[in-house]
Amino acid sequence: MCGIVGAIADRDVVPVLIEGLKRLEYRGYDSAGIAVLDGAAGSSDVRRVRRTGRVAEMEAAAQAEDFHALLGIGHTRWATHGGVTEANAHPHISHGVALVHNGIIENHEEQRERLRALGYQFESQTDTEVIAHLIHHYLQQGNDLLGALQHVVKELTGAYALAVVSRSEPDRLVAARMGCPLLVGLGEGENFIASDVSAILQATRRVIFLEEGDTAEVTRSGVRVFGEDNVEVAREVHVSDVSLASLELGPYRHFMQKEIHEQPRAIADTIEAVMDNGAFSASLFGKDADTVLADVDGVQILACGTSYYAGMVARYWIEAIAGLPCSVEIASEYRYRAAVANPRHLVVTLSQSGETLDTMEALKYAKSLGHDKTLSICNVPESAIPRASRLVYYTRAGAEIGVASTKAFTTQLVALFTLTATLAKLRGKLSEQQEGEYLDALRQLPGSVQHALNLEPQITLWSERFTPKQHALFLGRGVHYPIALEGALKLKEITYIHAEAYPAGELKHGPLALVDEAMPVVVIAPNDSLLEKVKSNMQEVRARGGELFVFTDEDSQFGESEGVHVIRAPRHVGVLSPVMHTIPVQLLAYHVALARGTDVDKPRNLAKSVTVE
Repeated sequence: MCGIVGAIADRDVVPVLIEGLKRLEYRGYDSAGIAVLDGAAGSSDVRRVRRTGRVAEMEAAAQAEDFHALLGIGHTRWATHGGVTEANAHPHISHGVALVHNGIIENHEEQRERLRALGYQFESQTDTEVIAHLIHHYLQQGNDLLGALQHVVKELTGAYALAVVSRSEPDRLVAARMGCPLLVGLGEGENFIASDVSAILQATRRVIFLEEGDTAEVTRSGVRVFGEDNVEVAREVHVSDVSLASLELGPYRHFMQKEIHEQPRAIADTIEAVMDNGAFSASLFGKDADTVLADVDGVQILACGTSYYAGMVARYWIEAIAGLPCSVEIASEYRYRAAVANPRHLVVTLSQSGETLDTMEALKYAKSLGHDKTLSICNVPESAIPRASRLVYYTRAGAEIGVASTKAFTTQLVALFTLTATLAKLRGKLSEQQEGEYLDALRQLPGSVQHALNLEPQITLWSERFTPKQHALFLGRGVHYPIALEGALKLKEITYIHAEAYPAGELKHGPLALVDEAMPVVVIAPNDSLLEKVKSNMQEVRARGGELFVFTDEDSQFGESEGVHVIRAPRHVGVLSPVMHTIPVQLLAYHVALARGTDVDKPRNLAKSVTVE
């Protein structure tokens, strides 16, 4: 959600800024802008260009105005305070100070009134503009740019990642971070800042991840980082292994399609350590995992959105296989209730980005209650949530650009299954034979997912029937009910068709009132112990004139009939069936969106990395 990029160099940084913003488009945004500075102190002013819409429109404006500079900052904005207007777009400027900001400042009204009393005028509705004015105010008090920023952040309540330049100091930019991701990229005679390493990969792979409360000064020759007490600190330099190729579309029409088809590889990479180990082991989760997991007597999963549905699947597995009570909670709800802590429960946080603010804050809250057993399942190494957890399991899905999560979800599922089997083994509930069967099931899973991808032509034909619809229902039972929820979420995210999901047994307790010939009903119906129950629920739909679209297995004993359309996966894959049955609902959403002509990779109003409440 929102994106920042900044650069200082002895070359024109405008192409770097624009390319960086294009690399950040996946995060979701509704406006974009850059501010640049060139020349000696006082000899040039800050130049700015902003546009609502796509980065390409802002780029065209920058080219038309002949933008060139050795120092600059850029931003993609996802509107929170104030509508989608050019005046609300970043960067914001106050008397030669230009600033970009991710996050939300909770005390902005109080600061706004203070600044008005000091004579400052406001041009936007944003919370960000108060920061620019505050920095100018402290510059007027005799501070340099870094000192002014360090004064200001102590007066802000909320979450922020900030990048600031000033015409009075054209040889450096300064930055700060609290609650929102920000990193510094290290080059040769040039340095960078960004929300995400993908924004600066064209220039460097060497990065420093700023920590909570850090401020930084970035010049051509070096970087200085200061902790919350403004004392200079050393932060570790990391070499990113993100591949530029993973950020390219290649032969696919959209990143979502590409990422759906990357799932066999992503799953294989995620389980590689398990396969190499030849067994489920606590060591897969960190060096002191034996100690942390030894006496776990329950599991608490905290997550948001798609990750929450992955946690719901894990609850079925953990309780059935490991024999442990498991609760799954939306992170933004957990952090605001009076939770009863059990220090022997394992707190598992799920986040694709590792920067999801609600999940990060929920983890902090859990730790404040005395939870010391913490595990992060995440796709981004060295991100905030893994760093705050004792244990970590990386999903190795690779860069996920499409806003609607696909391979992040399925790799979270296999990571959670690995955790389930490990907990079961530690508790003496996994026999050697069962462990072998589970390992074999994981080994075969990438191939099974590839078979499911081969159903795409049939699913494409179904998509034509969904194109004119405005509503849809998804049904599932047991461990497949969360997959129905995920299917409904995908459809509404990228097609804008209103979709709801229910446990199939709940149909007659209210949702059946919605069913008629205009309401397609998608059913997840694998050949498991609940199949006969699901068949009965399907009959309830047909009796009301509803049209059924059923994803089932090759060995299930029912076929197509009037108003009942069936697509069969190659075979039932047992306990890992939720992973395979995720593929068809992803493909259905993608092809319906394609038919409806929506923006598949950047659906309206949504963002990839959600770093505000």
